[in-house]
Amino acid sequence: MKKNMGSIDRIVRLVIVAALVALYATGTVTSLWGTVALVAAGIFTLTSLTGFCPIYAIFGVKTCKVTS
Repeated sequence: MKKNMGSIDRIVRLVIVAALVALYATGTVTSLWGTVALVAAGIFTLTSLTGFCPIYAIFGVKTCKVTS
């Protein structure tokens, strides 16, 4: 897997993860939406740590710098 996510994209995703986990932890988001939030947080965490987003690959999007 080649990296297709830039640093800013990865940081934004991690900020979203923190917000989703905080919403779940405080009980603001519960039941089905809480589960959806945690699954999304897990996916965002995984893609941020690996630097690869499968959806970006499908659509040919690349937010990382091109290196020669």
